[in-house]
Amino acid sequence: MRIDLTGKTALVTGSTQGIGRAIAATLADAGARVAVNGRRADGVDDTIRELQDEADGRDLVAAPGDVTRAAGAAAVLAATGDVDILINNLGIFGAESALEIDDAEWRRYFEVNVLAAVRLIRETLPGMKARGWGRILNIASDSAIVIPAEMIHYGMSKTALLAVSRGFAKDAAGTGVTVNSVIAGPTHTGGVEKLVYELVDESLPWDEAQREFMRAHRPQSLLQRLIEPEEIANMVAYLSSPLASATTGAAVRVDGGYVDAIVP
Repeated sequence: MRIDLTGKTALVTGSTQGIGRAIAATLADAGARVAVNGRRADGVDDTIRELQDEADGRDLVAAPGDVTRAAGAAAVLAATGDVDILINNLGIFGAESALEIDDAEWRRYFEVNVLAAVRLIRETLPGMKARGWGRILNIASDSAIVIPAEMIHYGMSKTALLAVSRGFAKDAAGTGVTVNSVIAGPTHTGGVEKLVYELVDESLPWDEAQREFMRAHRPQSLLQRLIEPEEIANMVAYLSSPLASATTGAAVRVDGGYVDAIVP
């Protein structure tokens, strides 16, 4: 089984670091022309340079802009061109006491984590339907199902993405376009690595530190280690490909068994 995205253009929002960066690299390695997105043009350019240095032949285009604003989204789409594969990866998270989250913060999480994705789907889905092929993936989180007490605004936004994915999949029914969400579990990113060493002995080697973190703070994980961004990207690449033509309206888990349920 070979994933071949040759001739397809993918837009990955928030792709200058972490999971988004890994997705951009993996899709490019599968042959896609990938638009790398971030708010700062210099950060996007640096990421493209790094990705091209890591592997020859990656077809990458700069698409800087703030997709949480209509004008920024329009600029990103203009730089990208016709989008065949849309990966809504951009998201914010942070811990805050439930009763201290004010109205403005609730709106900010909804606008960044949900409405930005909806806006890009609204702009790209008609073209995909007209061409008879397309893939839309919204990167959700285990927090969509296991709502964290310290991040209920974040959990709410990721739950909303599951609904958005299912709803737009119905709109795209029978067109050759699939819409899915990917439920990512606890993942090894720069921010999470810092968190790990705040909670466990800083002298421990990384492999040992992350396992201790998972044992003490994420004991329900069956994987018993953090997920690497590339492992999320591998699932995204499959769902972005023609091989996943029968998967739509789904919430696909890449959570290391973190969610203690047989479904979603």
